[in-house]
Amino acid sequence: MTLTEMLAVAGGVVLAGVVAHGAWSARKAGPRRAEVQLEPVMDAGNAARLEPGLDDLPSSIESPSLDETVPVVARAPRKPSARIDALIDAIATITVDTPISGELALSHLPGSRRAGTKPFHIEGLNAETGDWELPTPGQRYGEFQAGVQMANRKGAMNEIEYSEFVQKVQSFADGVGAFVQFPDMLDVVARARELDHFASDHDAQLAIVLRAKSAAWTLGFVQQMALRHGFVPGAIPGRLVMASEDEGAPPILCLNFEPQAALAENPQQSSLREISLSLDVPQTPEALEPFASWQEAARGLARDIEADICDDRGHILNLHAFAAIGQELTTLYRALASRDLAAGSLAARRLFS
Repeated sequence: MTLTEMLAVAGGVVLAGVVAHGAWSARKAGPRRAEVQLEPVMDAGNAARLEPGLDDLPSSIESPSLDETVPVVARAPRKPSARIDALIDAIATITVDTPISGELALSHLPGSRRAGTKPFHIEGLNAETGDWELPTPGQRYGEFQAGVQMANRKGAMNEIEYSEFVQKVQSFADGVGAFVQFPDMLDVVARARELDHFASDHDAQLAIVLRAKSAAWTLGFVQQMALRHGFVPGAIPGRLVMASEDEGAPPILCLNFEPQAALAENPQQSSLREISLSLDVPQTPEALEPFASWQEAARGLARDIEADICDDRGHILNLHAFAAIGQELTTLYRALASRDLAAGSLAARRLFS
């Protein structure tokens, strides 16, 4: 090789080095790019999804050039939350720079999960499963969100309750080194009032009174007759319930009587002259036909314990009264469903609580 040829080769090497150094410097000086997943490649012989790692690129994929983003392993897809719903919750987003442990999150959660009369939740996005969940030891979370219920049967969220929510969530964010973004307070309060107005117009809690025709009943007698119609003792003194088959769901019907009778030393000596049978309409799915169960239980119990079926003013109800109530309920069910708040849904049970 001549001297001229050697110099040409050397010059080419130096030039390549300068180009490579310039590209590296440009990447360092330029803005950081979000990591993205390499698009799936379909192999002609095997139409399987290929998701290469950094050290194991298939031969069918060309190595990325210096100015291309290096692919990373895809994260689990984000799944919707079972506790926080934009229909009835005001939601704050809480951003962390890097995933944090469940232990750290738990140590900074507020002591109370209520803002005034409104419950709220703080959830973490599990970095492994993609589930929104309450922080759990041994897990890591790459994002958080806090949702406060805008209305319930105690009314709409007001400015004071929203400020309490902001204060508690901000304290949590500061503790875990996160940035939190809240929705506008005036917008939240306006939405809360509109939601409360809708709920007030579409709430229904039906109750009839079974009043003794002659002799009073002992508690033991009432319990014995109620058991025949599917009622069991409830968690609250003075209540028997017809439980739902769905675990964790509220009871379909409640049979209520004087709590003092339930707390008496000898229930067989207690004396009852009336009991009430109630149906919380928004809490129970229409498909379970709770209204039909309510009518059937009322008539069956009235027959077995010799009672009149009365309204809350003591007027005896007839078949026409039940038919009119049934027609109104059909309209109510349609209105709730049109708002994505179908009776018995989790959102409806939370709103009407």
